[in-house]
Amino acid sequence: MKKVLNPGRESWPELLKRPTMDFQSTEEVVMPIMEEVKLGGDKAVNDYTERFDGVPLNQLLVAQEEIDRAVLLVDDELKNAISVAKANIETFHSAQKDDTLKVETMSGVSCYRKSVAIDKVGLYIPGGTAPLFSTVLMLAIPAKLAGCRELILCTPPDDQGNIHPAILYTAQLVGLDKIFKVGGAQAIASMTFGTETIPKVYKIFGPGNQYVTAAKQLATKFGVAIDMPAGPSEVAVYADATAVPAFVAADLLSQAEHGTDSQVVLVASDESIVDEVENEVAEQLKQLPRAEFATKALENSVAIVAEDRKDAIDLLNEYGAEHLILAIDSPWSVADKIVNAGSVFLGNYTPESAGDYASGTNHTLPTNGYAKMYSGVSLDSFVKKITYQEITAEGLKVLGPVVEKMASAEQLQAHKNAVSIRLKMIDDV
Repeated sequence: MKKVLNPGRESWPELLKRPTMDFQSTEEVVMPIMEEVKLGGDKAVNDYTERFDGVPLNQLLVAQEEIDRAVLLVDDELKNAISVAKANIETFHSAQKDDTLKVETMSGVSCYRKSVAIDKVGLYIPGGTAPLFSTVLMLAIPAKLAGCRELILCTPPDDQGNIHPAILYTAQLVGLDKIFKVGGAQAIASMTFGTETIPKVYKIFGPGNQYVTAAKQLATKFGVAIDMPAGPSEVAVYADATAVPAFVAADLLSQAEHGTDSQVVLVASDESIVDEVENEVAEQLKQLPRAEFATKALENSVAIVAEDRKDAIDLLNEYGAEHLILAIDSPWSVADKIVNAGSVFLGNYTPESAGDYASGTNHTLPTNGYAKMYSGVSLDSFVKKITYQEITAEGLKVLGPVVEKMASAEQLQAHKNAVSIRLKMIDDV
């Protein structure tokens, strides 16, 4: 990690740069895949699956027999762990349900708003070097709670044509039965346009590599919504003298091991903290099976000494981390000043991995600085808000002249007439 001492604000944008991604060249690869799947349907999907995943498939839909086998392959301890995570995620997301809002803005004029589930939703679950069965929980649970009518899941097969057992076990646990063996850009294209086998959806959720990310962004050009722009995983840790260096190092590495394009940022109140954390990182790195990924990610990373707390807070808000850990004394005193972060973890005993798996919050979060304008996935992500209004005759007598005046000022005579014709009938009665 590069170490920087009390950098001036003018240097922050350069210092906090994420690893660059060449979106243009990636889109140039992905767009033909999107177009071929749109035209060729299942055949194009199968061709790309054989080309990219190295396996020819007889059918895309996972059979019930495969799910039943997967259930037997997952050990009981993992099943119990998944059950605890499921319960916590359900508890937190159930609490996000809101009642229909009703407001009488003036006498006789009532306005309402209620949440209505998105009808058709697609979930993408990566299955490569890290099969993210936890993401099945994070996406399917709020979708089910929201009341989405049709849910499909796409995830890539291995070179034997199988889906990771934990993904299938978790999918059936949360009630998913439309599971398709397709990954990468071709999976996003399938859900965008629909094929003979895979239904078209209205909104696509889930993380993925640069090709999946590009495909999701292209999907929006074809009338399909996505959860958020996403990129490589990242974490920022703010540490003071009360932080435990071993904990901080473990948190940094937990994100660095995601992939070579991940990024971690350490902001410390003193240089000695950085030195202690770096020593711990070096020791813990030796024990990691994914050390090669983590080492490369650390090359994209930076440790910053910010002795002034206000500077540290402003710097963290400038970065807008996907995950932000406050390993400091009185963490709420800083948390209340954080306006740009996907999810915040407070104190020495709140590791980021708890949120990734089982505390109850959602781990599908904005990356690449998008925390400045996007929220992470929640129950709200799976609903749209519909407003209603109901006006009585007496209410229109009061509100109508206001509307008439405004419509006239905008030179929209038909708008005015829609009110005037009603007012005339009320007066004639």
